[in-house]
Amino acid sequence: MSRPTLTASTVIRTAADLADSSGLTAVTLSAVARELDVRTPSLYGHVRDLAALRDGITILALGELSDRAGEAVAGRARRDALTALCEVHRDYARRYPGRWESLQRRAGEAAVRSDEAARSSRALAAVLRGYGIAEEDRVHATRLISSFLNGFLHLEHVGAFAHSAPSADESWTPLIHRLDVLLTTWSEEAAP
Repeated sequence: MSRPTLTASTVIRTAADLADSSGLTAVTLSAVARELDVRTPSLYGHVRDLAALRDGITILALGELSDRAGEAVAGRARRDALTALCEVHRDYARRYPGRWESLQRRAGEAAVRSDEAARSSRALAAVLRGYGIAEEDRVHATRLISSFLNGFLHLEHVGAFAHSAPSADESWTPLIHRLDVLLTTWSEEAAP
């Protein structure tokens, strides 16, 4: 079997695959070099350091997730759009646990300022516009939805819901419904 051509993209995709199979903490430069069957110094021409490698995984994940989310919410509004957005995130977290984990960390400037990061917020912004939430309140609504998704999906991933009824699946849809109700009545509520 021949080695893949070493590029920044190849290095980052290999690191992302390693994160998915073994967890983000398993991603080190030496581990990625082993996966690629090269010496660790060979990677430095493609990624600056471990932080840049992990930011690369984050950027990759942002791009993949934003593509999926954009397609899922297109042509939908309110609860249908919210449900589609939530389902995309849940599916992504299950399929790509290491990539998802890379989105749960404090990212570096390269990731935060990337085109992928900008694209990733568009689907959520479209969902919130459908609820008629004022622009000055969208950051709060964004944080609410993000907290729900990140909290639920993290707890589901670590098995925190496995020890009690109802199942996580049974809670998922009613919680999205409650979130929809809150977003629907957002503008009726007086800010504290």
